[in-house]
Amino acid sequence: MKFFGNKNSKPDPNDNRSSFWTVIILLVFGVMLFYLFSSVGNVKFTPEVSYTEFIKMVSNKQVIKVTVENGRIVYGEALSKEKGTIFSFKVLLPSIADTNLLDFLVANGVEVYSKDTTGVNDFINILLFVGILIGGLLLISWFFGKQVGGGPDNTKIFNFTKSRARVYKDPPKKVTFNDVAGIDEVKEEVMEIVDFLKDPKKYIKIGARIPKGILFVGPPGTGKTLLAKAIAGEAGVPFLSMSGSEFVEMFVGVGASRVRDLFDQARKNAPCMVFIDEIDAVGRFRGAGLGGGHDEREQTLNQLLAEMDGFDSQEGIIVIAATNRPDILDPALLRPGRFDRQIIVDVPDIKAREEILKVHIRKVKVDDDIDIPVIAKGTPGFTGADLENLVNEAALIAARENCEKVAMRHFEKARDKVLIGPEKKVYVITPEEKMITAFHESGHALVSHLLPFSDPVYKVSIIPRGRALGVTQQLPINDRKLYNKKVLYQMIMGILGGRAAEEVIFGPEFISNGAQNDIEKATKIARAMVCEWGMSELLGPIQYGEKEGPVFLGKDIVVKKTYSDRIAEVIDSEIKSIVNYCYSEALKLINENIDKLKLLAKELIEKETLSSQDIENILGKKPEKDDSFLKVMNEIKPSLSAN
Repeated sequence: MKFFGNKNSKPDPNDNRSSFWTVIILLVFGVMLFYLFSSVGNVKFTPEVSYTEFIKMVSNKQVIKVTVENGRIVYGEALSKEKGTIFSFKVLLPSIADTNLLDFLVANGVEVYSKDTTGVNDFINILLFVGILIGGLLLISWFFGKQVGGGPDNTKIFNFTKSRARVYKDPPKKVTFNDVAGIDEVKEEVMEIVDFLKDPKKYIKIGARIPKGILFVGPPGTGKTLLAKAIAGEAGVPFLSMSGSEFVEMFVGVGASRVRDLFDQARKNAPCMVFIDEIDAVGRFRGAGLGGGHDEREQTLNQLLAEMDGFDSQEGIIVIAATNRPDILDPALLRPGRFDRQIIVDVPDIKAREEILKVHIRKVKVDDDIDIPVIAKGTPGFTGADLENLVNEAALIAARENCEKVAMRHFEKARDKVLIGPEKKVYVITPEEKMITAFHESGHALVSHLLPFSDPVYKVSIIPRGRALGVTQQLPINDRKLYNKKVLYQMIMGILGGRAAEEVIFGPEFISNGAQNDIEKATKIARAMVCEWGMSELLGPIQYGEKEGPVFLGKDIVVKKTYSDRIAEVIDSEIKSIVNYCYSEALKLINENIDKLKLLAKELIEKETLSSQDIENILGKKPEKDDSFLKVMNEIKPSLSAN
C-alpha cells in the first residue's frame, strides 16, 4: 500500500511504449503536413506565363526545355535576356494535343520531356489525405484521452470509463494506528475490521457477518481519511482509494461504469479495503437533481447501491466512506447491508489534543520549554488537521527566526496567527484609536476576570491582527459541552464589556463601531437561549423556528417561521431583555472598578500585550465560582445512591 502519492512506484513499460508510438505518429503527421504545404508553396510561387507569351519566348530562343505531364505543359525553363539567368515557369495551356506545337518546339531547339504521373499523383494525394486524416484523429483522440483519462491507468485513448481508484500495495512507509492519536474509542471499534481482514476464516467459521460498509462521520480535519489508511495499514491488505467527485463526469453512464470497474478491481485484490472520500458528492438524496431519475449522479448512486448489495461480506471487501454531511445522504445508502455502521469522529477534547500534538511534535526539533498540556489547553475546538498546521506554522516561524529548535514562544505566535491572523506591522494606527482600543479590550478583560463563571483571560493585545485592532483571548479550564443560564449570561457580559468600557470612559456620544462583532455574538447567544434552548421564562421550553434549506446546496441557510407575529414580538422582546440586562451588569462592573480599568488600559498602551499573569497582578485573583450549584449536586447524590 502506498498512501502518499506514487512517486516511488515503478514505471509502467506500457506507458513508455505508448509515448514512443505517440511521438512516431506525431513525427509522421508533421512530415506529411510539411510535404503538403511545401508542395503547395512551390506551385504557388512558380511564375505563370500565358500561351502567347510562351510562343514569343520560344520564337526568341529563350525557352530551354519543357516538361509535359499527362499531355499538359506544366513546367519549363527559360533564359532571361535582361539578367542572363535561367528561371522556371508554368504554362497556362490546356493541353498539347496539337502536334504542330510539338514540331514548333522542336524546330526552335526546345528540349521536350514527357512524364505520365497520373496514377502516382493520385496515389500520393490519397495517401496524404488519409495520412493527415488518421494523424489528426489520433492526435485529437490522444488529447481527449489525456483530458478525461484521470490516473496513470487511464491515460490510454477512450479509457475514461475505467475507475480512477488508486491501488496502494506494500508502501515503503505505511500508516498504522501509531500514527493516529486522540480517537482511542474509534480505534477500538474498528479493530474487528482489521481482525477480519487479517483472518476472515475465523468469522466465517462461526457464522458472523462482518459489516459491509463503515461510514466515518465528523467535521473536516478530524482524521477520517487517516483512520481509513491506518486500518488498511494494520491489516496489511490492498487499499483502493477514490473520491466521490471522481465518479461523475459530463458523459452519461461514465459514473456507473466507474463504480462497476472499482468493485471489479476490489474483487481481484480481495481481501482489500475500498475507501470513498467525500461520499456526499455522489450519495445525496435521489430525486433532488435537475434531471430527476435520469440524473447522472443518481445513476452513479444506483450502481453503487447495487454493487454493495451484490458482493458478499465473505469476499473480504470492506467499503469505508467518509463525510461531514450525513444528513444529506440517501437513506438507502445508510440501511443495514450497505453502510451497516456509522462511526463518529468528532473534534478532539483536551486529552486527545495532547496525544495528537505528541504525534506531530515528534516530527520537528523542539526546545525543552515546550509544554504540550498548555498548548492543548490553548487550542479548544482545534481538529487534528488544525493541530498539524499549528505545529508546522510554529516550525516555520522558528526557521524564519534562524532558530535551531521550536520553542514555546513560537507556538504562541503560531496560535495567534492561526486564530486571529498575522500581525500588521506596517498598519498605521492613530493615538486616539490606540487609546480607544486599549480601553475596549481592557473592558473585556476586566468584566471577564471579575465574573466567576466566565473563562479565564489568557492574553490581551492591542496589536492589530487580521481585521481586529485588538483581541482578548479567553481559555477554558476544561472543555465544556454544557452551558447553563448563569454561564451564558456571564459570557454575554464579558462580550459586551468592551462596549460598556467605551461608554463609561468616553461617554455615550463617542461610542465607536469597534463593538460590531461583539454585538453580533451577544445577540446570537441570546437568540439561541430563547428560540433553541428554552431558557426564556416567558416563552417556556419551546423551540421557535425550523431550519431548512435548498436541497441543491445541501446547507441549512433558511429558518422557517413556525410561530405567529405576536410570538415573534415576544421573542424580540426577550432577546432584547437578555442583552440589555447583561449590558447593564457590565456597565455596573465597569463603574465599580473604573480605577482598575484605567490602570489596565495604561499598562496595555505601554506594553501592547498583557499575559494572564500581568492581568492577575493588576486586577488580583479571579473570584471563585459560586458553590450554590455544588450544594444542589451534593443534596441529590445521597438520594441517587439510595435508589
